[in-house]
Amino acid sequence: MPMSPYLAGVRAKLGPDLLMMPSVCGCVFDDEGRLLVARHGDVGLWAAPGGALDPDERPEEAVRRELREELGIEVRVRGLIGVHSGPEFRVRYPNGHECLYMIAVYGCAIESGTPTPDGDEIREARWVREDELDELAMTPWSPRVLPGVFAWWRAQVS
Repeated sequence: MPMSPYLAGVRAKLGPDLLMMPSVCGCVFDDEGRLLVARHGDVGLWAAPGGALDPDERPEEAVRRELREELGIEVRVRGLIGVHSGPEFRVRYPNGHECLYMIAVYGCAIESGTPTPDGDEIREARWVREDELDELAMTPWSPRVLPGVFAWWRAQVS
């Protein structure tokens, strides 16, 4: 999905300058404890799927919407894993726009559907074990967040 009308309006006023963005990330696990990751079309890097909140949207609603839009799956939000921001969460996009994300990370489970990339925002999706993360070109924030995500999952199943 292209930039939301809200964000397009903000960008029309702000231009490419730094914009702080509240966002969410849905960490979906399968029965084998593998994490669903997606390769994002705009930057070509892998990360757990997610995106920015829309005006008046609750974070849990945003997680469900983002995973539906990007991967065609319906998820149940199992819990908040953590909230993150910092230098690793700063992104300069190919069009020159700069964002600093504050990401609320949620643990999720698939209720229905099979992960299918939308072909726009998401180019590929795959399930990975924690020991496979180093094989992927990941976003700078992923190594900071994902160890805690896997620890959260292990605590859920033990």
